[in-house]
Amino acid sequence: MAKTYLEIVKYMVEAKFTIDGVVDKPDIIGAVFGQTEGLLGSELDLRELQKNGKIGRIEIDVNQSSNKTFGKLHLPASLDRIETCILAAAIESVDRVGPYEANFGVDKVEDTRSEKRRKILNRAKDLLKQLLNTEIPDSKEIAEMVQSDVRASEVTTYGPEQLPAGPEVGKSDEVIIVEGRADVLNLLRNDITNAIAVGGATNNIPKSIITLATEKESTLFLDGDRGGDLILRSLMNVAEIDFIARAPDGKEVEDLTRKEVIKALRTRIPTDQYQGGRNRRPSQQGQGSGGTPQYRPTPPRPPQPPDPQDQPQRAEPAKELSAILEPNPGEVGDIGRQSYMPAKDLSRPAPNPGPEPALKSMLLTQLAGGLDELTGTLRSRLYDSAGNIIKEIPIRELLAGVEYTNGVYAIVLDGVITQRLVELAVQRNIKAVYGQKANTLTRKYPGIILYSKEQGTIS
Repeated sequence: MAKTYLEIVKYMVEAKFTIDGVVDKPDIIGAVFGQTEGLLGSELDLRELQKNGKIGRIEIDVNQSSNKTFGKLHLPASLDRIETCILAAAIESVDRVGPYEANFGVDKVEDTRSEKRRKILNRAKDLLKQLLNTEIPDSKEIAEMVQSDVRASEVTTYGPEQLPAGPEVGKSDEVIIVEGRADVLNLLRNDITNAIAVGGATNNIPKSIITLATEKESTLFLDGDRGGDLILRSLMNVAEIDFIARAPDGKEVEDLTRKEVIKALRTRIPTDQYQGGRNRRPSQQGQGSGGTPQYRPTPPRPPQPPDPQDQPQRAEPAKELSAILEPNPGEVGDIGRQSYMPAKDLSRPAPNPGPEPALKSMLLTQLAGGLDELTGTLRSRLYDSAGNIIKEIPIRELLAGVEYTNGVYAIVLDGVITQRLVELAVQRNIKAVYGQKANTLTRKYPGIILYSKEQGTIS
């Protein structure tokens, strides 16, 4: 676009010319002004229009070759479209420049405002894309930011040392000990509310941590680096830690994803498994001083063949039953979902030694009474062979509870007996399962009593 001195340029007239001789720019401009003077009246005279600021300075691009001159002419105007087109036609009437013949032809009359609108539109599109991509988060990011802020607001303090902690540390029977506030916050983001931080101290463990480890089941959840090793060594000297969980090598607890957090807690190791020579590093076995135990569980013992006398006498058979029902929505909860906190003893029990007598009628009556007590609670109980309650847990945690609890003799649940639960009970040498209802089993299970309130004794 040619340079102008107008405040507003509405249109730009662009014309090509060819002159049969060698001339300069002033010759061409003089010919345009001279041959259009008086042609259209005083209102459209180029000199008057330029003087009044209706048109701008005429710009000429000139090239010369073979005794000819050719190029382009640009005339900016702030007139309306009709007057501008009249001026363009007048320019085409110029037929001589000096002594030489000339030919002028208008290529186009461009509306400069349209060009500006096009540029504004394209720029607006670019700005909008930038805004959407970098400034405005999507709905998922917004939800995560809101959740993160809410979780951060749930971080409380515990004890006289004002240790960063989750809101359930004082109420829960279990506590997870981590290194710093960021670790507590990450566990809160993943719905774990019973974590507390030692504050990164390795020389002076807070008394609140020592007290919690003594009174509650404690899991030490540490980073997979040297700092985690140091805190582990310091805590083991002063506190009663039940389990050890570690982040993957080179990672910190505050950076773990939900899947990594749950996996680390589910594969935690009992503390006593760190004290055997098999689980110590070479430096702890006479090959140097110092060192930190390796975090690998002791391999489980191979299964032992069952004793023929280890099966109970068959009770009077009744109707056929299935193992814990698949829960109906809103009725018994999600039995298949496991808790993130496994039970204290992760090793599988060996079969009970000695012959197993038939279940006594008094114990069966006690189990039936327990079933009545649990009605409407969506909870379950694990009993030992003496009829004592080992633990009472929600139905959704039942499979995990059975899997990781030793000495279970009978199960009572306010739910449905499903095939999966019966197979797990047989595997764990459990002698009775009592529930509200029962699914149809695909095969019979000798050696275990299955009872539903709806059907009575199944097997």
